[in-house]
Amino acid sequence: MKLKAPVHTEQHADSYYAASLNYTTDYPSLEGHLKVDVCVVGGGFSGVSTALELAERGYNVAVLEARKIGWGATGRNGGQLIRGIGEEPEQFRNQIGEEGVEAIYQMGFEAVELVRQRIKKYDIQCDLKMGYVDAAIKEKQMDGIREDYESLNRRNYAHELQLLSGNEIQDFVGTDRYMGGMVDWGSGHLHPLNLCLGEAKAAESHGVQFFEQSPVVNIHKGLQPRVETAKGSVTCQFLVLAGNAYMGGLEPKIGGKVLPAGSYIIATEPLEEGVWRSLIPNDTAICDVSIALDYFRLSADKRLLFGGMCNYSGRDPKDIQASLSPKMLKVFPQLASTNIDYQWGGMIGIGANRMPQIGRLDSTIYYAQAYAGHGVNATHMAGKVVAEAIAGQAERFDHYASIRHMTFPGGHYFRSPLLALGMLWHQLKEAI
Repeated sequence: MKLKAPVHTEQHADSYYAASLNYTTDYPSLEGHLKVDVCVVGGGFSGVSTALELAERGYNVAVLEARKIGWGATGRNGGQLIRGIGEEPEQFRNQIGEEGVEAIYQMGFEAVELVRQRIKKYDIQCDLKMGYVDAAIKEKQMDGIREDYESLNRRNYAHELQLLSGNEIQDFVGTDRYMGGMVDWGSGHLHPLNLCLGEAKAAESHGVQFFEQSPVVNIHKGLQPRVETAKGSVTCQFLVLAGNAYMGGLEPKIGGKVLPAGSYIIATEPLEEGVWRSLIPNDTAICDVSIALDYFRLSADKRLLFGGMCNYSGRDPKDIQASLSPKMLKVFPQLASTNIDYQWGGMIGIGANRMPQIGRLDSTIYYAQAYAGHGVNATHMAGKVVAEAIAGQAERFDHYASIRHMTFPGGHYFRSPLLALGMLWHQLKEAI
């Protein structure tokens, strides 16, 4: 089925996720003046997780979302719940020391458990399935996977890991494209939009007030920050900015450090059991370890969800299916006659060093952004450490806040070409 590329509206993208929601939200837009302990700008994983963490601690919280809860990358991503927080923290040792490096490694493990425990605590129905495979196309990539395996074991990773030979990986993914890999039973996949809406429902049960269709148009800083929307305002003790790729020019100090980059997915029609078992027999999530990576998994109704295209133009492609189908067929040529029922995508936030940007602008304004495609678990860890810092426990927050993040030079119009050139350089190095 040939579908048009998505047109972003005030509603969720026309995705498989939006078509399989457990329920929809209908929160009001903000009108009039409100006073709370904490105001959160942005209703994705970062904002909702921060709000829930704070509400569980007894804070009075309001969340302002410009469109719908989960509208951005939260509700459109690949749904892969993978250990780790962005890039390897080793590269920041000179900024955060050994203690900071090890803390971030451990938080990368904790982040997955945080999501799993929240799903269990609030009985969130989001199709959680454990099992994830890193896949190597060439020997150099396999060397890196072996290093990861050794690193995880040194750090007492709590879940089963298994290195896979070229023959063994075909027990997990039915293609001859990969020459090896590693299976991790402590990572997995889920329905991200149902997770976010379930967390919003949990936060609401703790008293969090949500407002949709309420874009913030102005921020007044100070000892009691105040944010304005078209028809209302919120005064608070603490303000958390969690708009990520969609913050725009609202706060230039952090806006210039994150690049909105397009990421896209296609979903097939539901596959017969014999077909899906020949593709992904163990129903794990799979991701190759290339710079321009492919990632894919099965949905609960056994569609293949396949992503693998990232661009830096700031524009959606005219035909996502035409761009992604050849990549899918390179992995699974047996799907040549399979219908594509959904195609969707949008912006994710990427920073120059690929580590999440978690910090504060002053004593009352915090922010979290730039997850570089690793956002399902990293956003939840960000929400927890921001909530800890607001509650007076800033040790873990300070590790992230001590990492320096480059502002992209040249303003908005030069960020995309600069990052595209950088990615091309890394891809050329990988090809050598």
